[in-house]
Amino acid sequence: MPEDAKILVVDDEPHIRRILQFLLEQEGFSVVMAADGEEALAKLPEVRPDLVLLDVMMPKLDGFSVLEQIRDNLETRSLPVIMLTAKGESSEKVRGLKGGANDYLTKPFNHEELLLRMHNMLSASQAQRDANPLTGLPGNRAIERECQQHVEAGTPFSFMYVDIDRFKSFNDYYGYSRGDQAISYLAQVLRQCCRQAGLPSDFIGHVGGDDFVVITESSEAEKLAHLIIESFDRGVHTLHDPEDFQRGFLPMKTRAGDEEEVPLITLTVALVLNAEGRFMHIAELSDTSAELKRYGKTKMGSVVVMERRSPQGEGAPELIASGPDVEAET
Repeated sequence: MPEDAKILVVDDEPHIRRILQFLLEQEGFSVVMAADGEEALAKLPEVRPDLVLLDVMMPKLDGFSVLEQIRDNLETRSLPVIMLTAKGESSEKVRGLKGGANDYLTKPFNHEELLLRMHNMLSASQAQRDANPLTGLPGNRAIERECQQHVEAGTPFSFMYVDIDRFKSFNDYYGYSRGDQAISYLAQVLRQCCRQAGLPSDFIGHVGGDDFVVITESSEAEKLAHLIIESFDRGVHTLHDPEDFQRGFLPMKTRAGDEEEVPLITLTVALVLNAEGRFMHIAELSDTSAELKRYGKTKMGSVVVMERRSPQGEGAPELIASGPDVEAET
């Protein structure tokens, strides 16, 4: 929750500004005040707020005019704006919302309702800024926050690092557009599998390229991981040309000009089971999943790789891989 966000309060009534400043600072927000529309527009470039509370009825420039200029400016176009007004007529609300306001509250407003709406809007805005533009999934900053929260909480969770094997060769062979299709397809698989076998609280993040993470509190994380590779494999033929899929490899040339047969893309899921309490820092979690992934890349076909520890918990954990093309490891 972005409690440390910067809020620009624009209202011509001094007592309203004082009330809002006290309320928001008590909540942990950083607050900047403006007494009219012109002052607000002058402060925007310097303050760069995360959200604007904007009164409608003001001298010099009213709230509608300020909102219009905010939406016409490339740098502030997506800035969240909540409009405040003493008028309760639906026509005023419709005008504000049509002009690009994100929300509307009528004075006198309920303090708890205002804070809840602000928190929801700031969270949605942060998620939108963090989202990967191709998949719409949360990006690296959101992933780091989610991992850190789980590591610090010490509550049960499992962590998966998911990526496509030989994606670079696939991308070179078919081109970037087909590569984007493969990435979007994997994102779709992850969403569907989490809905089917995960929990509503499951987190799916897009690190970038063909790399994804899944964080789940489900006790059936291993089952979910296997469902992911099975679902990916069922539709992977749609990503390849029929003749390539029938052949079973991509005919490519090395830098030396030699012919080579590159296997079709598959999936590696590096699964850290029961991660709670095992890591003091998210870098340790990242290192463990990277080791698992490297081991998975040595196996043929789509695989789930995880650790198997001795019953006594002694010695280094053994890495095990399982999947439709992997012989059972004992």
